[in-house]
Amino acid sequence: MTNFIEELRWRGMVQDMMPGTEEQLQREMTAGYIGFDPTAASLHIGNLATIMLLVHLQRAGHKPFALVGGATGMIGDPSGKAAEREFLSEETLRYNQECIKNQLSKFLDFESGANSAELVNNYDWFKGISFLEFLREAGKNLTVNYMMAKDSVKKRLETGISFTEFSYQLLQGFDYYWLYKNKGVRLQMGGSDQWGNITTGTELIRRKEGGEEYRAFALTTPLVTKADGTKFGKSESGNVWLDPGMTSPYQFYQFWINAADEDSGRLLRVYTLYNKEEIEELEQQHAEAPHLRIMQKALAKDVTTRIHSQAGYDLAVKASEVLFGKATIDTLRTIQADEFGVIFEGVPQTEIEPAEVEASKDIVDLLSVATRGEIYASKGEARRAITQNAVSINKIKISDPAAPLDLEWLQGRYLIVSKGKKNHLIRLK
Repeated sequence: MTNFIEELRWRGMVQDMMPGTEEQLQREMTAGYIGFDPTAASLHIGNLATIMLLVHLQRAGHKPFALVGGATGMIGDPSGKAAEREFLSEETLRYNQECIKNQLSKFLDFESGANSAELVNNYDWFKGISFLEFLREAGKNLTVNYMMAKDSVKKRLETGISFTEFSYQLLQGFDYYWLYKNKGVRLQMGGSDQWGNITTGTELIRRKEGGEEYRAFALTTPLVTKADGTKFGKSESGNVWLDPGMTSPYQFYQFWINAADEDSGRLLRVYTLYNKEEIEELEQQHAEAPHLRIMQKALAKDVTTRIHSQAGYDLAVKASEVLFGKATIDTLRTIQADEFGVIFEGVPQTEIEPAEVEASKDIVDLLSVATRGEIYASKGEARRAITQNAVSINKIKISDPAAPLDLEWLQGRYLIVSKGKKNHLIRLK
């Protein structure tokens, strides 16, 4: 059994930890859990930082539990929120839960023997508990003063917090108590913003189970931030999701490949499974040739492959080559028909009739008609661009405005027109 805490320490993944946690983990195989909020149909890369805690826990020989909050998701965690969330329907929550379960299965081994991962849903135990029973089981063991001292509550008192959200920490605390009693869980983990909710659980267990045999521990990891102190995990379009339908493999890959140099070392430690020596070697290679973006490429490859598979990574690399000018006509010929939509998502596109191509006299005519003026406002502009060596079709430079329309249509219906680094896709109907 490897040392889980030491692994987290060199990766910079320990923020707060209750006394005795490391000793417990060295003493025996320990069951630990993290809760995931099903308020969206996908987890995002902010969640991925805590998923990696479970990954390292299992790799160290311990037993990971992933809790999907089917019950607590009906309320919403007030931590880090300035206003109360809107309630989601039970149908929406159930759908989100299934999606999250599928994503978690990419990271955790559910058939590894004694330390197999387990998925649990807190709705399974909350659905049978009455309001009065919950007050007796949990409410009477924690004072209002104790609950109001939590940062997640104090920050909301100025703007107002409902009793529903105020009670969230009790529900999360009861989750830990239930797992402690019924699954032998001895450790709860999460992001540093969850410390208050997690320690509510350890306090509830202490008050109900106090004694020599009482053992319940807590550990949090720092929230991942950029070098400038801003929160990491969002692109210009918002969250970077793990679901390929919400963030495509290409967009996902591009997010990591565009990471700043000063952030990449930390991201390699948190999000990948490279060991200490491998990361330090990548940092050394990067320092010697920063323009090659060695750290970013290693980061993007590791994370994209684990989330989206080798095929998803390969497609993302191919898309990058196509869109940023490194591809050749031979590369373009390998693009399958169903890949064009993925690669050219968000790129201006024009669908034209075969008759429009036949009516075009030359390249200039085709460019001005086929792109509907989106790249070239006029034939004169198209002609000047060609003479300035700024135009390529299917990555082949066009130097003669009067060149005949002897073009290779990819997959029989696509042309990729490039003006500098800008791309335009023409599709035959």
